[in-house]
Amino acid sequence: MAIGWGKSFEEQVEEANQRASEKLAPRIPSADRVRQRRLESLKLSRSRVEEQLERAVQPAHRAMLMKALQAIEKEAEAVDSETSIGDA
Repeated sequence: MAIGWGKSFEEQVEEANQRASEKLAPRIPSADRVRQRRLESLKLSRSRVEEQLERAVQPAHRAMLMKALQAIEKEAEAVDSETSIGDA
């Protein structure tokens, strides 16, 4: 076989092991996965807004970013409290 054709044997074995371990991993309920993804999305949004806030110089732009940050934090708290209620 020519160089560059396909993956090395070690890579194939590693991928097979990874697929097997994913099948054996405990399943997370759908609602919990949705909450986890939403929280991760909110964390990414928050970090993006914080970066923009650091660079913003216009007062109106900074005010808009602060409101966006507050809205993200409020939504994250709501999603987190849903998780806490579901765990109880």
